[in-house]
Amino acid sequence: MTLDYLIIGAGPAGLQLGALLEADGDSDYLILEAADVPGAFFRTFPRHRQLISINKPHTGTSDPELNLRLDWNSLLSSEDLLFTSYTGRYFPDADVMVRYLADFAAKTGVKIRYNARVTRVFRRDGVFVVVAGGEEHHARRVIMATGVSRMNIPDIPGIELAERYDTMPTDPAGYEDQRVLILGKGNSAFETADALIETTTLIHVAGPSSVRLAWRTHFVGHLRAVNNNFLDTYQLKSANAVLDGTVRGIAKDGDELVVTFAFSRANEVTKQLRYDRVLACTGFAFDASVFDETCRPELAINDRFPAQTAAWESVNIPGLYFAGTITQQRDFKKSTSGFIHGFRYAVRALHKVLKQEWPARQVDPTAAAITAAVIERVNRSSALWQQFGFLADIVLPDGRYLEEMPVALFHDNHPDGLVVTLEYGPDHDQVDPFDITVSRIAQDTPGQAHDAAYLHPVVRAYAGGQLAGTHHLAENLENRWDRPDVHVAPLTAFLARHL
Repeated sequence: MTLDYLIIGAGPAGLQLGALLEADGDSDYLILEAADVPGAFFRTFPRHRQLISINKPHTGTSDPELNLRLDWNSLLSSEDLLFTSYTGRYFPDADVMVRYLADFAAKTGVKIRYNARVTRVFRRDGVFVVVAGGEEHHARRVIMATGVSRMNIPDIPGIELAERYDTMPTDPAGYEDQRVLILGKGNSAFETADALIETTTLIHVAGPSSVRLAWRTHFVGHLRAVNNNFLDTYQLKSANAVLDGTVRGIAKDGDELVVTFAFSRANEVTKQLRYDRVLACTGFAFDASVFDETCRPELAINDRFPAQTAAWESVNIPGLYFAGTITQQRDFKKSTSGFIHGFRYAVRALHKVLKQEWPARQVDPTAAAITAAVIERVNRSSALWQQFGFLADIVLPDGRYLEEMPVALFHDNHPDGLVVTLEYGPDHDQVDPFDITVSRIAQDTPGQAHDAAYLHPVVRAYAGGQLAGTHHLAENLENRWDRPDVHVAPLTAFLARHL
């Protein structure tokens, strides 16, 4: 039997797509999962078990859509399948995610074949053939939802002497009185450093790029405050340090590891540093090894992710789609496609792409009616909030209102229309949000709205494929963009000029 859809991976993205297809009632699909449970990634990662995706059950509102703005772990489902009902911890334990995903799979009834590790994917007579557990599965479309399942190990002479993030011991007692070098400057590196502070002699965290803090860049994949206690110990001269530069080599000398390090801030001056342990916490990448030459997808961003169209389809293999964290190639380090609270909406949009159905409601094509529709959506939508600058509401010239479409997909298919997004200011990552000398004249000030650095609605008008006008709704501390004089009237005037 040839399936319409074959999903590889029963993690959050695979489950989300499976649940949407299952709800259709007539979708011919199957999910293949290598492990014996859904969400098996979270049985191992993060290694020190604390998630960095926030969980806030107490929001002050009963509106489920608004609540999802502060719930970064739930998949889109009925009310009784919310992650917030499983724990009140703001940063939950990863084991709770394992339990939640198992319940989600069971309650939604998604079709999953467990213990079905995919070993080969190829095309025969225009159909995908996926080999798992010695059995062939045939499908017209394959959706890879495997996540970033391969460790991203840097090409450094002697890197085999380093212990990898996925297999290193996590008990701090095993590092007592040891000098430790951690390679990488992301959350996995600093999560590890924080966990080992109490028992080690010293820790150095090293990498070629500067540390980027999520509270400044607004990219949640940059270093989060929950993992950055280590920075205090560095800046307050408590034996630890952050090294900017590159490792040129690792060699063994008796019981020690000698690391040749080139310092970026000292004109590549090299120095040999000695450690008891080197830990490689250098991130993850997409594993494309199962594809043969008949359908091997093109890769991007240093071969870490599959290259994708605006519809999450492989740029060189028609019918091969991607879902989940690997779709961050489309908004790399800009929005939230790499995280559950982002890709749950991208998967919902992918479902519309696969079904070739994008539901629309009709709005009277007048400035007043469209203003009312836009104001209602930007004040409530979680998708536009979470996937800022990436997903948009679209108003077509005939009054059709389409929700949560990728901005790039609009440009691929429509020369005319209004594009409604939530966005940070263009230079928001250059502004210190805690600097009280920075002017906030954009706050509730229509004439200065374009200077807003914080999240706010932006409406763009396109005609003949060209940008015809842009309107920023004034920034607001409480994220309410509905004041008649500040938000509604200026937007109405803008639309009146461009409809």
